[in-house]
Amino acid sequence: MRARLARVARRAGRLPRPRTLRARLTFGLVVLLAAGCAAVGVAAVVELNGFLIGRLDQQLEQTGPSFAQSLEHGTDAGTVTGKPSDHDGDEHGDTRRQAAETFGARLLDGSVTNAAVVPSRSHPGFAVPLTAADRETLAALPVDRHGHTVRLSALGDYRLAAWPGRDGDVLVTGLPMEPVRATVHRLELVAGGVFGLALAAAGVAGALWVRWSLRPLSRVAATATRVSELPLASGEVALPPRAPEADPHSEVGRVSTAFDRMLHHVEDALTKRHASEERLRGFAADASHELRTPVASVRGHAELALLHPGPVPPEVSRALERIAAESARMGEMVDEMLLLARLDAGRPLERRPVDLTRLVLDAVTDARAVGPGHGWALDLPEEPVTVTGDAHRLQQVLANLLANARLHTPEGTKVTVTLEADAATAALSVHDDGPGVPEEIRPGVFDRFTRADRRRTDPSAGAGAGAGLGLSIVAAVTEAHGGSVGLESRTGSTTFTVRLPADAVGGGTG
Repeated sequence: MRARLARVARRAGRLPRPRTLRARLTFGLVVLLAAGCAAVGVAAVVELNGFLIGRLDQQLEQTGPSFAQSLEHGTDAGTVTGKPSDHDGDEHGDTRRQAAETFGARLLDGSVTNAAVVPSRSHPGFAVPLTAADRETLAALPVDRHGHTVRLSALGDYRLAAWPGRDGDVLVTGLPMEPVRATVHRLELVAGGVFGLALAAAGVAGALWVRWSLRPLSRVAATATRVSELPLASGEVALPPRAPEADPHSEVGRVSTAFDRMLHHVEDALTKRHASEERLRGFAADASHELRTPVASVRGHAELALLHPGPVPPEVSRALERIAAESARMGEMVDEMLLLARLDAGRPLERRPVDLTRLVLDAVTDARAVGPGHGWALDLPEEPVTVTGDAHRLQQVLANLLANARLHTPEGTKVTVTLEADAATAALSVHDDGPGVPEEIRPGVFDRFTRADRRRTDPSAGAGAGAGLGLSIVAAVTEAHGGSVGLESRTGSTTFTVRLPADAVGGGTG
């Protein structure tokens, strides 16, 4: 608990740090100026204080012990415990030509015999009551005719100087430090106000200046932000306008020039990539389209040969069966490649209301007939779920997900299809309690030609079973409807989730 409180206190005590370059430059400028103002202010205050104390010492030296000497010949007017009386012009208390509040004292054998001050508004009395500490302070004062700052309980801070008297006594004269302190304090207030206004003005002017100086960099940052928001993975990309030209001899200008050059290279690379993708899509579409006819022809001839009524050797019959099976498999692969090529080309899908609930019921019924060894379960809402899209393609998404669960899990696996919906989204999930998707293929499970080894779940399956296009078609059709597909898998639990907007629109092919 104490450690937590200590951490909270440390965080509370931390000052917020400027994060942007503009704020840091402005903050640094203000800090440097504040340090300079503080140095100037301290130097001015120290110098003025020393100068005024020096002038006070000169005044003491010029005045000498004349006021203290006037106390040397009597004790009735200026005794330590006596009452004040008017002695202006009297030889026992001569205050003529003495500044107001001038202090005088006489010491004999280390003891104060007389102490008085020239009357003023703040000290109307003549005699000065001294405490034991004051007497000790005066007794300890060096007799060197130099000024020393001393604090007297009844008068405050004084600048005192001691002279040796004619009768073996010590004469002390002093002037108040209050005028010096008041002048220094006034300078501190004036300097603080002036420096504060200067810092505020410098901060505002510095912020404006830094902002103006960094305008080219701000434009580069804005352009970089717009570029970072562009989808660069595929398709044609239009880069935003370049940042305005800046002085190439400045650091910001060099950054802007280098950034523009980099954008030019990126744009060239994206243009070449898009052209290559278009050529590849066109080739895939054309090749798939052209292959459909010969593949169908090969399959038809193989099936026709199998229907020949005459005797056929077993080896030939088996070869014809394999030709027919592989032709059918190749035909499916060609159809899937053609569908993906058309989806990549951006051909529009149908846009009609689709009853997802009915599609799920039909797809699970078909899967139960094809895979009776699996357990099939449904979890549907009470009300039908409807989206806008292509019913045939959405039915293909469901069929591929169920076929994937059936082909890559052993018999006895339970497969649960769940359909949920809210005001804006319909979520379709296919969950199975099989061995899970191998960890090494999870990152690219929706990529084309990604295949798991079915021999782990079905020893009788061939190593090449499946073309690895089923889940890529699921992802492509879902994205064409404006939705998304995700996978969560671990041993004993695998879930594919398709999310479609309630107003899904087509963006692929029919």
